[in-house]
Amino acid sequence: MTKPLTLAVVGHTNVGKTSLLRTLTRDVGFGEVSHRPSTTRHVEGARLSVDGEPLLELYDTPGLEDAIALLDYLERLDRPGERLDGPARVARFLDGSEARQRFEQEAKVLRQLLASDAGLYVIDAREPVLAKYRDELSVLASCGKPLLPVLNFVSSPQHREPEWRDALARLGLHALVRFDSVAPPEDGERRLYESLALLLEHSRGALQRLITDQEAQREARKHSALRLIAELLIDCAACRRSVASEKTVEQQAINQLREAVRQREQRCVEALLKLYGFRPQDAAASDLPLLDGRWGDDLFNPETLKQLGVRVGSGIAAGAAAGAGVDLMVGGLTLGAAALAGAIAGGALQTARSYGSRLLGKLKGQRELTVDDSVLRLLALRQRQLLHALNARGHAAVDSIQVATPQDKTWREGKLPEPLNKARAYPQWSSLNPHPKLSQAERQEQIEWLAEQI
Repeated sequence: MTKPLTLAVVGHTNVGKTSLLRTLTRDVGFGEVSHRPSTTRHVEGARLSVDGEPLLELYDTPGLEDAIALLDYLERLDRPGERLDGPARVARFLDGSEARQRFEQEAKVLRQLLASDAGLYVIDAREPVLAKYRDELSVLASCGKPLLPVLNFVSSPQHREPEWRDALARLGLHALVRFDSVAPPEDGERRLYESLALLLEHSRGALQRLITDQEAQREARKHSALRLIAELLIDCAACRRSVASEKTVEQQAINQLREAVRQREQRCVEALLKLYGFRPQDAAASDLPLLDGRWGDDLFNPETLKQLGVRVGSGIAAGAAAGAGVDLMVGGLTLGAAALAGAIAGGALQTARSYGSRLLGKLKGQRELTVDDSVLRLLALRQRQLLHALNARGHAAVDSIQVATPQDKTWREGKLPEPLNKARAYPQWSSLNPHPKLSQAERQEQIEWLAEQI
């Protein structure tokens, strides 16, 4: 087994070194990320492996705080008649008392860089190019190790990327990589490792293995995520509740159906967050929206449907206008006091298509409630938009997850995918029904088919 490549992640205080490591390791718990300067006070490490073989070790280091004074001190270390090279000068500094006192933090950084194969110099691209950063690069270059500048926070409108590129080129650093640790590009890791391979030819094979493995992991995560969403939709489409045609009993059954669907959606949200390595608290009430870890916008509120552009079927609108009766939520939508009879006749109860006249009107005996097509559309849109947000989110992000309104018309109108129509005839496919048979081969086939269409 070959020795893993070791990288020291270095730079000024509060430029996102720990943030970069969180995103590269997909570990939101690595180190501490804060807007306060000097959050990292000690060297911390992480290891990336493929098939159990460690290929890359990353070391987070404290921020450089006083490079200007350190560079001046290093330049005075040569004795009369000496012309020390960079590594020898750094070694003398590390052996001296100043490395344990005034420049203790800087000494930790230099020791780790000397012990590593190369360094990633992290830059907050929003900051102006100042003399202290040039001095930092001069100090780090004294270690004689390859340095790859990493431009962080380039997604910010306030970034100064052109200025940094020009400044780095003047220092002879022409190879660099853009990698925003909060909103990393999809190919960000590949570009980072390919740039490292240019500097470290002997490690090209290991870096290529990392690229191949991480691309495979990305595809596997995507497939698993789409299956989770497809299972949610099949569960809700196949859900069916029988209820006696009596006002109190109906309302109780409706409330139970609504709550069951909400809880099922919440389990899907939590599973997606876990799959992508995020925590439940990474989603906040006003942004997802979630409420105490749960989706806050009422799934059954017609206004929520409107906000995402889901068209409520004309049958519901026309039927509700014609009817009179009691408040009743039919098939997933809360209808007004005058909505019951006409809404059912107009088609709000989706299973009327499949189960006939026993579901039409306020009849005696048993009726059946199912989830409306519009609610299925909303479920699909919310989960799909959450998935888009997770794919674009770095593990260093501290702001809550935000779900954008979809711009395309997919899921908002037109026919629902055939697997959902088919699921309505198979109540045993839903985990929300009694005695489910979730492992049936045909159910699994429909989930796979639906996942491809999401």
